[in-house]
Amino acid sequence: MDSDGFPSLPRGRHHLTRAQVSASQRDRLLQGMTQAVAEKGYACTSVADVLKRAHVSRETFYEHFTDKQACFLAAYQSAAERIEGVVREALQAAGEPVMGRLERALGAYLRELAADASAARMFLLEIYAAGPTAAAVRHGVQREFVELVDGLLMEDERFRRLPDHEFACTMLVGGVASMVTGAVAMGQHASLPKLCAPILAHFRSLLDS
Repeated sequence: MDSDGFPSLPRGRHHLTRAQVSASQRDRLLQGMTQAVAEKGYACTSVADVLKRAHVSRETFYEHFTDKQACFLAAYQSAAERIEGVVREALQAAGEPVMGRLERALGAYLRELAADASAARMFLLEIYAAGPTAAAVRHGVQREFVELVDGLLMEDERFRRLPDHEFACTMLVGGVASMVTGAVAMGQHASLPKLCAPILAHFRSLLDS
């Protein structure tokens, strides 16, 4: 690891393949973008800011990405895949009731965001500063979360009885997104796991009404 916490390539001669070197460079650029955007905001971040944090050359940057937005969207997608991965894993808990798995998934989501302030800011806030294309990508990611949660909740008869279960799930996911976005915007990302209990209590009250 170097001083920024990025994985370092070995100095001098090494036995890494070209593909391994390229993957390492790309990963450093994604991390550099995440850090720069969290510190300066998307609009004020330059390619030079990313290079400074990633410790790679400008030539290397343009071997991987056409421009700043392309690098940012790749960093966003990487974070989204990681977060969705922990949610999917939590939902697969065998033998647990629906609400137990929902609690696991929500808790995993909130802890993942709380553990990385830079990624949370990029994932929840700065994505909207990167233009219409980025906003559309964000919408697609949120739809994936809606489908995940809807698939789980459809196992609950109370949820199936709702007039429009997909709309209800969209409201649930959107409401959670709004609350966590507000907390991150206020610099309160570390407190996100505390939202798990009240969110679940409110949702249970809706199902039981």
